[in-house]
Amino acid sequence: MAGDDTALRRAIRAVIDLVLRADRALIDGQIRAASVAVARGVVVDVGTRDADYASSAEVSVAPGAVLLPGFVDTHVHVSEPGPDWEGFASATEAAARAGITTLVDMPLDSLPVTTTVAALSVKRAVAEGRCDVDVGYWGGVVPENVGALRPLAEAGVRGFKCFLADSGNPHFGHLTPEQFTAAAREVADLESVLLVHAEDHDVLAESTPASGRSYASFLASRPAAAEVGAVELAVAVARDTGARIHIVHVSSAEAVGVLAAATADGVSVTAETCPHYLTFAADQIPSGGTQFAVCPPIRSGDDRDALWGALVDGTLDMVVSDHSPCSPALKGAGDFGAAFGGISSLQVSPRAVWTQAAQRGVGLAEVSRWMSERPARLAGWTDRGSIAVGTRADLCAFDPDSTEPVVAEHLRHRHALTPYDGMVLRGRVLTTWVEGRPVYEAAGVTA
Repeated sequence: MAGDDTALRRAIRAVIDLVLRADRALIDGQIRAASVAVARGVVVDVGTRDADYASSAEVSVAPGAVLLPGFVDTHVHVSEPGPDWEGFASATEAAARAGITTLVDMPLDSLPVTTTVAALSVKRAVAEGRCDVDVGYWGGVVPENVGALRPLAEAGVRGFKCFLADSGNPHFGHLTPEQFTAAAREVADLESVLLVHAEDHDVLAESTPASGRSYASFLASRPAAAEVGAVELAVAVARDTGARIHIVHVSSAEAVGVLAAATADGVSVTAETCPHYLTFAADQIPSGGTQFAVCPPIRSGDDRDALWGALVDGTLDMVVSDHSPCSPALKGAGDFGAAFGGISSLQVSPRAVWTQAAQRGVGLAEVSRWMSERPARLAGWTDRGSIAVGTRADLCAFDPDSTEPVVAEHLRHRHALTPYDGMVLRGRVLTTWVEGRPVYEAAGVTA
């Protein structure tokens, strides 16, 4: 057996085409010196910093930088084909500059919406040859296709997404509680996952609509009660159907409480939050600051603290961007009643989270778990999200101690509009590799 193992290792070493050597690399949850050997886009060995590998290409990661698994963002609205809000070329270039090596596109904002195999084929055709990073797709669940989800599953969507309140898109209707339960049973039969925009339609309909330049008006129009009621419904449906249900963009302390109780009760529900909920608070949002408008809304500093606590204790599983851009004309010219709800953040997402995490004494290993490993698992990928033998060589070199201001017009998003404009964020991506191929290298970085 030992001889066979030696022969295998010799065979592996013979095909190594890239070696990355780092003083600091995140391996098995620990940051240590390591070499990562890559063959045909896959990690084939992890050794000591000076391990003896013969390779046609060798890269020394810059001193001070950490070699991380590439980030995985499972909540991105590319909106192509469709409105002039974002596209695959711009979104994936922005992702690469953020150290994001895989993103999953939401089914909502493209035309056609991704609720049929034909629509999925259109989207894939538009993306073909235009992506700097790997892209997956969620399928949409609307009243018209409940009971007919299997073709989308067989066509390769990573799972399904539905709304429990008006999505804002007339082509993507929300589900009633009965339709939601039926969809959950179907998703359970498919052994897939159902992502839920958890706001209660009736609570929102009874709330006073937002109007004018006051953020308080917008916040009151989407109360925490709407989120809590919908999360309670999702938990009950998960318990009754056995479906894997995932709550997207959790924003409130009250919803965290519902999820904590569900977890303690053994209900199979996972949940995410987003950088904007972890960074901003309602009292910081200026009059007319519609670049901050998002659904559910950014709430109080106490809510923000509760979200951080829920990440640390495991009630919340992950952080994803919910990059949901639009053209600046749709932000309502400062009127929250007319503003499209969505935040543009893809390129700054990991840095924004790291900035806040470092201030709270949370390390890079935890951030990577929330933004690489767990999103990958949500989407059904076991070949990425960590650095280990057999995983894809999707990696980034990240300098955790650099600081740099965000300049919106320099971001690779299609439109220069983001609430992060002017903020000084911590961290800098030096190089991003997808399957061992460099897809981004910061100015001044040399191999």
